[in-house]
Amino acid sequence: MNILFDIAHPAHVHVIRNAYFELTKRGHKVYVTVKDIPSAIALLDKYGIPYTYLGGKKDSLLGKVVLQLMYNVKVWWLVVMKNIDVAFSSSITPPYISRISKMHSIIFDDDDDAVEPLFVKYGHPFSDVVLSPACAVRATNKLIPYSGYHELAYLHPNWFTPDPDILNEIGLKPGETYFVLRFNAFKAHHDVGVKGLSIENKRELIAFLAKKGRVFITTERNIDEEFKKYQLLLSPEKVHSLIYYATMLIGDSQTMTSEAAVLGTPAIRSNTFVGQISYLEEEEHTYGLTYGFLPNDFDALRTKVEELLLLPDLKEIWQQRREKMLNDKIDVTAFYVWFIENYPKSAEVMRENADYQYRFK
Repeated sequence: MNILFDIAHPAHVHVIRNAYFELTKRGHKVYVTVKDIPSAIALLDKYGIPYTYLGGKKDSLLGKVVLQLMYNVKVWWLVVMKNIDVAFSSSITPPYISRISKMHSIIFDDDDDAVEPLFVKYGHPFSDVVLSPACAVRATNKLIPYSGYHELAYLHPNWFTPDPDILNEIGLKPGETYFVLRFNAFKAHHDVGVKGLSIENKRELIAFLAKKGRVFITTERNIDEEFKKYQLLLSPEKVHSLIYYATMLIGDSQTMTSEAAVLGTPAIRSNTFVGQISYLEEEEHTYGLTYGFLPNDFDALRTKVEELLLLPDLKEIWQQRREKMLNDKIDVTAFYVWFIENYPKSAEVMRENADYQYRFK
């Protein structure tokens, strides 16, 4: 089988990488395309995954539309030349190309319909199926829900073992208190009007946390000059081990918040999306792994951080909550590999017997 993975976000490299190597090991030809996303490209290079570069990105909506037409042409040519059978992606390009080629299109998407109306309107209808966590609020009849999160494709214990050497690499001792702060850029098409932590919030938060332990900041784009001394200087593929051992993760990122949650690290997030994203709501209200606060609730956020830091067995509590979550969920990579490798029969199986997915634990 000839398979295409199209990368639309740095985290998608993590989502597909184990499936990429597993499918390749099984004899399939797997191709990867990526736009001008430096952190995604760095990860692909680091993991030794070859890719086809599609070109630059634009922040403006008009710029995104123009470049999208260029992406479509480049991907269509690749699909024709490589005789692609099925595409697995979370971007709008492969679904379009599937309408003018023999290629099937599988979308993997964990955001609710209301959060990404443009992708839902212009992407989902052109795909063959949409794979989503069962908790996602999704209206399409192409939906195939599964019991998992994107982050469990690479942070499920079947695929991820934290590396304790990471602590020594950045000058920490085992058990030392430290915090990972993640600040987002909010430049995606669905981020228009979205806010996160203000510069004043960041300043106050860092001043408070620095009295409790070490502070490490990771950002999606350039870091504020006044915070550069806290900048995380670590190879990106090692960040999950850093998060695993951290006392807490705080920021305005969706993905990294969920990563911390599934790793059993307390995660606090502040942005406009709070209350709207089902997988984070489930992680918070069903499993107690994370807390979300709207941007104007910063005082409540800080109070929650203070409360958690008073718990002497904070990490142990969160690891117990993580185990409960893992018992309910599947090995997402194992499920993806089976679904892609057996498509379209796999879609029929899931529609007839959704419990089939629990073979992948």
